[in-house]
Order: sequence, then C-alpha cells, then structure tokens
Amino acid sequence: MSEAPPYIDADAMARLVPMATAVEAVEAVLKTGLDPEAEPPRGIVDVPGGQLLLMPSATTSYTGVKIATVTPENASRDLPRVQGVYLLLDGETHTPLALLDGIALTSLRTPAVSGAAIKHLAVPEAGRLLVFGSGPQAWGHVEAVRAVRPTLAHVDVVARNPERVAAFVDRCREAGLSAAPATPADVATADVVCCCTTAREPLFDSALLPPHATVAAVGSHEPDAREVDEGLLRRGLVVAESHGVALRECGDIALAVNAGAFDMTRLRTLGELVRGEIDIPANRPRLFKSAGMAWEDLGVGAAVFERWRS
Repeated sequence: MSEAPPYIDADAMARLVPMATAVEAVEAVLKTGLDPEAEPPRGIVDVPGGQLLLMPSATTSYTGVKIATVTPENASRDLPRVQGVYLLLDGETHTPLALLDGIALTSLRTPAVSGAAIKHLAVPEAGRLLVFGSGPQAWGHVEAVRAVRPTLAHVDVVARNPERVAAFVDRCREAGLSAAPATPADVATADVVCCCTTAREPLFDSALLPPHATVAAVGSHEPDAREVDEGLLRRGLVVAESHGVALRECGDIALAVNAGAFDMTRLRTLGELVRGEIDIPANRPRLFKSAGMAWEDLGVGAAVFERWRS
C-alpha cells in the first residue's frame, strides 16, 4: 500500500517560498512556453450555499488541480469565504506527489502574479502604494509590490471596516513602512494601486490617477463585476492573463468592451509583458487585470514542492 502524499501547510509554504521566489516562479512558467490561451476554463459548479471551483493544469513535469469552495455566508460563521486544497501530481505518471493548503497557495500566487506584472509596469522609483481591501490578498499585494519595488515606502489603505484598516496600517508600520487610512481620492498620489476586494462597481474615479500609475485589479473572476471604471481602460495600457479569460471572467474588461469603451485588439497579455514584448507608455496609466488561472497555481505549487523535497 503506497504512502499518502505529504500535506504542505501554510506555515511551511511561507517558509519555503518567499514572495520574490513566487514571482520568479510565475515568470519562469511564461518564459518556458506555456500558452495561457490553451488552458481549460475554470470549472464552476453551483452547490448549496455557494460554488465549487475546479482548476486543472499540466506541464510535462507536473499536473495539478485546485479544488476550492466559495461560501458567502461563511463570514457570519467566522469561517473563510474561500477554502480549498491543491493536489500536485507527477507530470508523466500522474502519481500524487503532495497536497497543499489551497488557500495559502492562492494567497501566495495571486499577489505573485500581480508582482510579475507590476515588476514590468510600475515606474522604477515607485514609493507609494494604495491598497483597496484589508484581507490576506491586500497584505499579499503589499508584500508583492515590496518584493519588486524595494523603493516602496508608504501604504495607503482603503476598506469598509475602520478597525481592520487600523490593524492593517499597524501591520504595515511593524513591517517598516509608513502607512495611513485613506480614501478613494488618494489614488491621486499613488504610484501603484492594488484592488483586492469583492466590489462589483468601480472603487475610484480613474481620472484622478497620475499618468504614470499602475493598477492591479484582482478581486473578481465574474463577467459582471468590476473594481475599475471604463475610463481607465479607455485611457490606459491594459494587460490580462489571456484574451479568453479577459472576456469570459474579467468584468473590468468585458463590461468596458460591451459599452464600446475598449477594443480587445488593444489588450496585451502577461506573457508578452514578462517576455519584454510590450513598450510601456510613459504618459498613460497601466492596468493589470487578473482573474486567476490554473497554470499559476501549478507553477507556484511546483516551486513549493521542489523546495520542500530538497
């Protein structure tokens, strides 16, 4: 009888793969020829009380699948809204290699993907970050921006719960950054803006953004929800993980297309960005919209496993 695959928990993951390493893992996948356009779509199954998400991906080295649940009412139960597990398999034999904490993996890979984009989009001297949100993804994005822009000095925080904002500000200060509660209008002084919320309508007026600002929006994977307005897409350089996902899951993009505010021929991909195939405009904001894709979980999950094994 074969042994059960090891379980790699959140603490081990944080110890094994710091944010900078996760960013490198994301970039490495895109530089080795994987085509995000060819990935199977996210499987979404409605179940009582929420949704079951299935996200499979494969390379010649590894195969993997994330099984996640989205349960909106869990907030009132003092439980996570999103839970899950990741199964990593050998790419040739498909033998189970490891189970990973699916939420810890998501909390690492999502900001790592944004970090890979921000690394190539943000101005080199970026020092001010504004974060919408106060949860694990918001904190992960502080870590990601800091990993790719060591010049980061200040974090503004916008969220609905004043107590959580205060706690987030304290956490930033404990990490050696200056920080303050903020309002949406404070995007006017930001070099980087990260949107990490469950909002379904734009969080701020993009006309206030400085022309050099970079925005990463990661809060939704639904075609009718968005965190940024049509004006940003009309005005800025727009990058997404893939054309298919942009129209299928990114309301920030799909709603702007439907309104005639954005032409999909203008969309560039993260792969193009990472490979240096995009000229970054100096006088227009840059938007990276991420819905999350299975290849990202596989790339970061494989990096976790390889470090655990070694």
